[in-house]
Amino acid sequence: MQKYFITGISTEVGKTIASAVLVEALEADYWKPVQAGDLEYSDSHKIEALISNNKTKIHPNSYALNTPMSPHAAAAIDEVTIDLKKIKRPETDHHLVIEGAGGVLVPLNDQDMIIDLIQPDEKVVIVSRHYLGSINHTLLTVEALKKRNLNIGGIIFSGDHHPTTEEIIEKMSGVPVIGRIDDEPYFDKNVIKEYAALFKDKL
Repeated sequence: MQKYFITGISTEVGKTIASAVLVEALEADYWKPVQAGDLEYSDSHKIEALISNNKTKIHPNSYALNTPMSPHAAAAIDEVTIDLKKIKRPETDHHLVIEGAGGVLVPLNDQDMIIDLIQPDEKVVIVSRHYLGSINHTLLTVEALKKRNLNIGGIIFSGDHHPTTEEIIEKMSGVPVIGRIDDEPYFDKNVIKEYAALFKDKL
């Protein structure tokens, strides 16, 4: 069974929607190791609301922090320290989609970052959203992952189509593009199911 680690080039780039599409396409389990803020309507709740299949199991967060901030800062407010040894992969017979927090160099504590959570057997999927500076942020993300010899499974573009940006990122990174998720008027189970069908063969 394959594990996928979903990361973004920044925050608010569409990681949770991309995670929902992958979960639905693969009928995979979902796990968000560190949730910071929005505990009443967390990313796990959003995934549950967006998927249609009945095989997916949503596993509990290792850390559920109260404040929507970088995990290291949210943990400090809650007077806890995030310990990588306490972040254990859930046991499952299904594929597993793991959603990170923000980008790969987001700090978890004074030593560790999100990138330190990623295991060598996991395929990293980078979610890239178009904004001024997004080419740089995407290529820096790819470079950081390659430096650690981590396995990059592909890039998902999020938002409006921007051909010149997408072409140069694909060319310079050498990373395959899985697809693009448009800025839809809304995302519901049907929209997620449509994208899941489009992406399935590329995973």
